[in-house]
Amino acid sequence: MTALDTLNATIATAPRLWLFLDYDGTLDDFAPTPDEVYPNPAVIEVLTRLQANPRIRPTIISGRRLAHIEQLVPLPGILLAGTYGIELRTAEGAYQHRVPLETVRPILDALKSGWAALIRDHAGFYLEDKNWALALHARYADDALANHVLTAARALLAEHSGPAFEEHFRVLGGHKFLEIGPQLAHKGRTLEYLLDTYPCPDALLVYVGDDDKDEEAFAVIQAHGGLAVVVGAAERESRADYRLPHPQAVHAWLQTLL
Repeated sequence: MTALDTLNATIATAPRLWLFLDYDGTLDDFAPTPDEVYPNPAVIEVLTRLQANPRIRPTIISGRRLAHIEQLVPLPGILLAGTYGIELRTAEGAYQHRVPLETVRPILDALKSGWAALIRDHAGFYLEDKNWALALHARYADDALANHVLTAARALLAEHSGPAFEEHFRVLGGHKFLEIGPQLAHKGRTLEYLLDTYPCPDALLVYVGDDDKDEEAFAVIQAHGGLAVVVGAAERESRADYRLPHPQAVHAWLQTLL
Protein backbone atom coordinates (compact mmCIF):
# COMPACT_ATOMS: atom_id res chain seq x y z
CA MET A 1 0.00 0.00 0.00
CA THR A 2 1.40 3.41 -0.98
CA ALA A 3 1.28 6.51 1.21
CA LEU A 4 -1.57 7.90 -0.90
CA ASP A 5 -3.45 4.65 -0.53
CA THR A 6 -3.19 5.14 3.22
CA LEU A 7 -4.45 8.73 2.88
CA ASN A 8 -7.36 7.65 0.69
CA ALA A 9 -8.27 4.86 3.11
CA THR A 10 -8.40 7.40 5.94
CA ILE A 11 -10.55 9.74 3.86
CA ALA A 12 -12.89 6.88 2.91
CA THR A 13 -13.76 6.24 6.57
CA ALA A 14 -14.52 9.90 7.38
CA PRO A 15 -18.18 11.03 7.43
CA ARG A 16 -17.20 14.23 5.61
CA LEU A 17 -14.11 15.82 4.10
CA TRP A 18 -13.18 19.51 4.40
CA LEU A 19 -10.59 20.05 1.73
CA PHE A 20 -8.42 23.20 1.85
CA LEU A 21 -6.55 23.89 -1.40
CA ASP A 22 -3.90 26.41 -2.35
CA TYR A 23 -4.07 27.50 -6.00
CA ASP A 24 -0.73 28.40 -7.65
CA GLY A 25 1.73 25.53 -7.55
CA THR A 26 -0.98 23.26 -6.16
CA LEU A 27 -4.05 23.24 -8.40
CA ASP A 28 -2.25 24.81 -11.35
CA ASP A 29 1.22 25.74 -12.56
CA PHE A 30 2.45 29.26 -11.88
CA ALA A 31 1.51 32.00 -14.36
CA PRO A 32 4.35 34.11 -15.84
CA THR A 33 3.34 36.93 -13.47
CA PRO A 34 0.80 36.89 -10.62
CA ASP A 35 -1.38 39.48 -12.36
CA GLU A 36 -1.95 37.18 -15.35
CA VAL A 37 -5.11 35.16 -14.86
CA TYR A 38 -5.63 32.05 -16.97
CA PRO A 39 -8.58 29.92 -15.82
CA ASN A 40 -7.79 26.24 -16.23
CA PRO A 41 -10.77 24.17 -17.44
CA ALA A 42 -9.36 21.04 -15.77
CA VAL A 43 -9.24 22.80 -12.39
CA ILE A 44 -12.77 24.16 -12.80
CA GLU A 45 -14.04 20.72 -13.81
CA VAL A 46 -12.61 18.87 -10.82
CA LEU A 47 -13.70 21.57 -8.35
CA THR A 48 -17.21 21.46 -9.84
CA ARG A 49 -17.34 17.74 -9.21
CA LEU A 50 -15.94 18.05 -5.70
CA GLN A 51 -18.47 20.75 -4.86
CA ALA A 52 -21.34 18.59 -6.16
CA ASN A 53 -20.41 15.81 -3.74
CA PRO A 54 -22.39 16.45 -0.53
CA ARG A 55 -19.69 14.71 1.50
CA ILE A 56 -16.91 17.10 0.40
CA ARG A 57 -16.47 20.79 1.25
CA PRO A 58 -13.75 22.36 -0.94
CA THR A 59 -12.20 25.69 0.11
CA ILE A 60 -9.51 27.74 -1.67
CA ILE A 61 -6.87 29.64 0.35
CA SER A 62 -4.47 31.60 -1.85
CA GLY A 63 -1.92 34.37 -1.69
CA ARG A 64 -3.48 35.84 -4.82
CA ARG A 65 -5.96 38.67 -4.50
CA LEU A 66 -9.57 37.54 -4.22
CA ALA A 67 -10.62 39.10 -7.55
CA HIS A 68 -8.15 36.80 -9.33
CA ILE A 69 -9.29 33.71 -7.44
CA GLU A 70 -12.89 34.46 -8.42
CA GLN A 71 -11.83 34.45 -12.07
CA LEU A 72 -9.81 31.26 -11.68
CA VAL A 73 -12.58 29.52 -9.72
CA PRO A 74 -15.82 30.94 -11.21
CA LEU A 75 -18.03 28.69 -9.09
CA PRO A 76 -20.67 29.89 -6.64
CA GLY A 77 -20.93 28.06 -3.36
CA ILE A 78 -17.20 27.62 -2.70
CA LEU A 79 -15.54 29.57 0.09
CA LEU A 80 -12.64 31.57 -1.38
CA ALA A 81 -9.88 33.21 0.68
CA GLY A 82 -7.59 35.68 -1.11
CA THR A 83 -4.44 37.51 0.04
CA TYR A 84 -3.79 34.69 2.54
CA GLY A 85 -7.26 35.14 4.00
CA ILE A 86 -7.52 38.92 4.34
CA GLU A 87 -10.28 38.88 1.70
CA LEU A 88 -13.03 36.28 1.92
CA ARG A 89 -16.01 35.32 -0.19
CA THR A 90 -18.20 32.93 1.77
CA ALA A 91 -20.01 29.95 0.28
CA GLU A 92 -23.17 32.07 0.43
CA GLY A 93 -21.53 34.82 -1.63
CA ALA A 94 -20.96 37.40 1.12
CA TYR A 95 -17.70 39.37 1.14
CA GLN A 96 -15.51 40.03 4.19
CA HIS A 97 -12.39 42.13 4.61
CA ARG A 98 -10.72 41.06 7.84
CA VAL A 99 -8.44 44.12 7.97
CA PRO A 100 -9.53 47.73 7.23
CA LEU A 101 -7.73 48.86 4.09
CA GLU A 102 -7.03 52.31 5.55
CA THR A 103 -4.90 50.82 8.33
CA VAL A 104 -2.38 49.28 5.92
CA ARG A 105 -2.45 51.38 2.77
CA PRO A 106 -0.33 54.36 3.91
CA ILE A 107 2.70 52.15 4.62
CA LEU A 108 2.22 50.19 1.39
CA ASP A 109 2.00 53.40 -0.63
CA ALA A 110 5.17 54.70 1.00
CA LEU A 111 7.03 51.50 0.15
CA LYS A 112 5.65 51.03 -3.34
CA SER A 113 7.51 53.93 -4.95
CA GLY A 114 10.80 52.85 -3.36
CA TRP A 115 10.46 49.23 -4.44
CA ALA A 116 9.42 50.30 -7.93
CA ALA A 117 12.55 52.48 -8.20
CA LEU A 118 14.76 49.53 -7.20
CA ILE A 119 13.58 47.39 -10.11
CA ARG A 120 12.94 50.09 -12.73
CA ASP A 121 16.06 49.41 -14.78
CA HIS A 122 16.31 45.64 -14.21
CA ALA A 123 14.73 42.73 -16.04
CA GLY A 124 13.22 39.72 -14.33
CA PHE A 125 11.42 41.54 -11.49
CA TYR A 126 7.73 42.14 -10.91
CA LEU A 127 5.99 44.34 -8.32
CA GLU A 128 2.54 43.08 -7.37
CA ASP A 129 0.08 45.36 -5.56
CA LYS A 130 -2.70 43.33 -3.90
CA ASN A 131 -4.32 46.34 -2.16
CA TRP A 132 -3.80 44.78 1.27
CA ALA A 133 -0.25 43.57 0.53
CA LEU A 134 2.74 44.40 -1.66
CA ALA A 135 4.93 41.67 -3.15
CA LEU A 136 8.25 41.88 -4.97
CA HIS A 137 8.93 38.92 -7.27
CA ALA A 138 12.42 38.20 -8.61
CA ARG A 139 11.73 34.76 -10.10
CA TYR A 140 13.21 35.56 -13.51
CA ALA A 141 16.06 37.78 -12.32
CA ASP A 142 19.74 36.84 -12.15
CA ASP A 143 20.48 35.30 -8.75
CA ALA A 144 23.10 37.84 -7.70
CA LEU A 145 21.00 40.78 -8.84
CA ALA A 146 17.90 39.36 -7.17
CA ASN A 147 19.77 39.05 -3.89
CA HIS A 148 21.06 42.62 -4.18
CA VAL A 149 17.63 44.11 -4.97
CA LEU A 150 15.77 42.12 -2.31
CA THR A 151 18.35 43.12 0.29
CA ALA A 152 17.82 46.78 -0.68
CA ALA A 153 14.05 46.27 -0.50
CA ARG A 154 14.40 44.88 3.02
CA ALA A 155 16.48 47.93 3.94
CA LEU A 156 13.58 50.16 2.86
CA LEU A 157 11.28 48.08 5.06
CA ALA A 158 13.61 48.65 7.99
CA GLU A 159 13.05 52.39 7.68
CA HIS A 160 9.46 51.81 8.80
CA SER A 161 10.26 49.36 11.60
CA GLY A 162 8.99 50.01 15.10
CA PRO A 163 6.26 48.87 17.49
CA ALA A 164 3.41 50.19 15.33
CA PHE A 165 4.80 48.52 12.21
CA GLU A 166 5.31 45.20 13.98
CA GLU A 167 1.82 45.36 15.46
CA HIS A 168 0.12 45.70 12.08
CA PHE A 169 2.45 44.07 9.53
CA ARG A 170 4.37 40.92 8.82
CA VAL A 171 7.12 40.33 6.25
CA LEU A 172 6.92 37.18 4.14
CA GLY A 173 9.97 35.79 2.41
CA GLY A 174 10.68 32.95 0.05
CA HIS A 175 12.85 32.04 -2.91
CA LYS A 176 13.47 35.31 -4.83
CA PHE A 177 10.44 36.82 -3.14
CA LEU A 178 9.59 39.48 -0.57
CA GLU A 179 6.16 40.59 0.62
CA ILE A 180 4.69 42.85 3.25
CA GLY A 181 1.12 42.45 4.44
CA PRO A 182 -1.08 42.63 7.52
CA GLN A 183 -0.43 40.30 10.44
CA LEU A 184 -3.59 38.40 9.46
CA ALA A 185 -2.15 37.67 6.00
CA HIS A 186 -1.29 34.26 7.39
CA LYS A 187 -2.76 30.99 6.13
CA GLY A 188 -2.51 29.37 9.54
CA ARG A 189 -4.47 32.15 11.23
CA THR A 190 -6.96 32.13 8.38
CA LEU A 191 -7.45 28.40 8.82
CA GLU A 192 -8.10 28.90 12.54
CA TYR A 193 -10.64 31.60 11.69
CA LEU A 194 -12.47 29.41 9.16
CA LEU A 195 -12.59 26.44 11.52
CA ASP A 196 -14.04 28.63 14.27
CA THR A 197 -16.48 30.54 12.06
CA TYR A 198 -17.75 27.74 9.80
CA PRO A 199 -17.36 24.59 11.93
CA CYS A 200 -17.89 21.14 10.49
CA PRO A 201 -17.30 18.88 13.51
CA ASP A 202 -17.64 15.54 11.72
CA ALA A 203 -15.27 16.38 8.86
CA LEU A 204 -11.74 15.12 8.29
CA LEU A 205 -9.56 18.17 7.56
CA VAL A 206 -7.05 17.92 4.70
CA TYR A 207 -4.86 20.82 3.51
CA VAL A 208 -2.93 20.75 0.22
CA GLY A 209 -0.28 23.38 -0.58
CA ASP A 210 3.20 23.85 -1.98
CA ASP A 211 5.21 26.49 -0.10
CA ASP A 212 6.27 27.95 3.24
CA LYS A 213 3.05 29.95 3.61
CA ASP A 214 1.16 26.65 3.41
CA GLU A 215 3.48 25.16 6.03
CA GLU A 216 1.94 27.65 8.48
CA ALA A 217 -1.44 26.10 7.71
CA PHE A 218 -0.04 22.56 7.91
CA ALA A 219 0.80 23.14 11.58
CA VAL A 220 -2.76 24.26 12.31
CA ILE A 221 -4.45 21.47 10.35
CA GLN A 222 -2.38 18.87 12.18
CA ALA A 223 -3.12 20.48 15.55
CA HIS A 224 -6.81 19.94 14.74
CA GLY A 225 -6.27 16.29 13.88
CA GLY A 226 -6.15 16.85 10.12
CA LEU A 227 -3.69 15.86 7.43
CA ALA A 228 -1.30 17.94 5.32
CA VAL A 229 -0.22 17.23 1.74
CA VAL A 230 2.74 19.12 0.25
CA VAL A 231 3.04 19.58 -3.51
CA GLY A 232 6.47 19.60 -5.17
CA ALA A 233 9.02 17.28 -6.70
CA ALA A 234 11.93 18.49 -4.60
CA GLU A 235 12.45 16.65 -1.35
CA ARG A 236 12.44 19.85 0.66
CA GLU A 237 11.89 19.72 4.37
CA SER A 238 8.20 19.81 5.20
CA ARG A 239 5.97 18.95 8.11
CA ALA A 240 3.41 17.48 5.69
CA ASP A 241 2.08 13.95 6.13
CA TYR A 242 2.03 13.20 2.39
CA ARG A 243 3.56 14.49 -0.83
CA LEU A 244 2.38 14.91 -4.43
CA PRO A 245 4.98 15.86 -7.06
CA HIS A 246 3.10 18.48 -9.12
CA PRO A 247 -0.36 19.97 -9.81
CA GLN A 248 -1.15 17.29 -12.39
CA ALA A 249 -0.70 14.67 -9.66
CA VAL A 250 -3.01 16.71 -7.44
CA HIS A 251 -5.69 16.55 -10.16
CA ALA A 252 -5.28 12.79 -10.47
CA TRP A 253 -5.56 12.39 -6.70
CA LEU A 254 -8.63 14.61 -6.46
CA GLN A 255 -10.30 12.45 -9.10
CA THR A 256 -9.80 9.42 -6.85
CA LEU A 257 -11.80 11.17 -4.12
CA LEU A 258 -14.78 11.21 -6.48
